[in-house]
Amino acid sequence: MARVRLSVAERREELLTAAVEQIEARGVAAVRIADVASALGVSNALVLYHFSSKEKLVAAAFAHAAEADLAHLRRLLGRRSSAVRRLRAAVRWYAPTGQAKGWRLWIEGWAASLRDPELRRVAASLDKEWKTALTRVIAEGAETGEFRCADPAAAAWRLTAFLDGLAVQTTAYAGSLSRSAMLRWADAALTRELGLPDASPGTGEPEDPPRDDPPASPGT
Repeated sequence: MARVRLSVAERREELLTAAVEQIEARGVAAVRIADVASALGVSNALVLYHFSSKEKLVAAAFAHAAEADLAHLRRLLGRRSSAVRRLRAAVRWYAPTGQAKGWRLWIEGWAASLRDPELRRVAASLDKEWKTALTRVIAEGAETGEFRCADPAAAAWRLTAFLDGLAVQTTAYAGSLSRSAMLRWADAALTRELGLPDASPGTGEPEDPPRDDPPASPGT
């Protein structure tokens, strides 16, 4: 059966989706252009036509996998509710127990970016977007008097650093910490940064209900 002819945008989407799947299965270092081509039944030349090197394909695939999560983060932080509720929902979602990006993919990307300038540039840009989005809402809550935070940018950095580190630990050592413990730690980190009263279940704001539109990123 003849393959359906795709537009350039559709073909790139197909290639990036396949690249993400192959990276997750094989790792950044081991994945080849040929693996992506074979998964789709196309030629190596077609993959290279859209992405001139493996490095460019990997960097684009990494960005592709993260963009859906960034869009979801913006939706969470753009809700019409208090800054505290929006931040708590975002932190719980971003934590290793939530539905944020496939942590294995991110950890692969971080490791590979040490030797790949293109991937390092993409990862740094995405990381900056996460921190900027959190900083904006923390600053908004501080300005309206919901809580006190003298340095919203520093708070956003500390929160993401804590959650990233927790993700590395729990991904590398699966089962080392329970889901409930991780959620308590994530909430406690936010509580400390914003100078809030204890937000443990039953004492703080009610937990946000689960979303019915989880992000479509792989590995979750």
